[in-house]
Amino acid sequence: MAPTKKTTKKSTTAAPVVSKFKASAKTFRVGGDIRPKRDLSRYVRWPRYVRIQRQKKVLMERLKVPPVLNQFSKTLDKNQSSQLMKLLKKYQPETGDAKAERVEALAKAKANGEKAPSGTPPAVLKFGLKHVTTLIEQKKALLVCIAHDVNPIELVVWLPALCRKMDVPFCIVKGKGRLGELTNMKNSAVVALTAVNSEDKATLDTLRTNFKEQYGKAERTWGGGKMGLKTQAMLDKRAAYLAEEEKKKELTMA
Repeated sequence: MAPTKKTTKKSTTAAPVVSKFKASAKTFRVGGDIRPKRDLSRYVRWPRYVRIQRQKKVLMERLKVPPVLNQFSKTLDKNQSSQLMKLLKKYQPETGDAKAERVEALAKAKANGEKAPSGTPPAVLKFGLKHVTTLIEQKKALLVCIAHDVNPIELVVWLPALCRKMDVPFCIVKGKGRLGELTNMKNSAVVALTAVNSEDKATLDTLRTNFKEQYGKAERTWGGGKMGLKTQAMLDKRAAYLAEEEKKKELTMA
């Protein structure tokens, strides 16, 4: 019989590697080890215009805002705003290209001896601060929409009082850019409706009654005066301490 070979198991444990360099604790001082990754956005030096925007926002939160200016912070909610925008989009004025095509078609019709189409002009949105002011004074405006972020705010700060005096329903909408899209412009401070089609009269009447209830009375409450997180925490601690001291006094008196 042939001799059988014995199978030997190889050892899985490798021999420890002996390093000539000793392990030392990491140091994160200047010229030391690379620091671990962390969020450094707090330490970024932002551009000047970004810093001014943020400082202005914080300042507007800290300062006490008079009622006349505070009313512009009370804008329409999402549902009201979407319903209003849906209505206003139907009455967008024509663009420059559309107007050029219309004028060209009229000129061709006149050259061919055809009669130009006559009739009342279509109902469109009215915009421009002076134009809308005149419409309010003449009581021709059915609904006025004012942007909440007009800068400087003095341009429109008197407009709600004028609308209340002339009994014209108005609302304050978020974003002058959104009103600008409706008027084919970059921004628009105020827009107004003077007429609507028969199918939209019910929607307009509903919005008018809602806005009269919401913005009918003049604003009397002050805004702002909001402190930072650290100050709020300190004031809460102080209030809790004073409440505890009052309880102790009551117990001693009893």
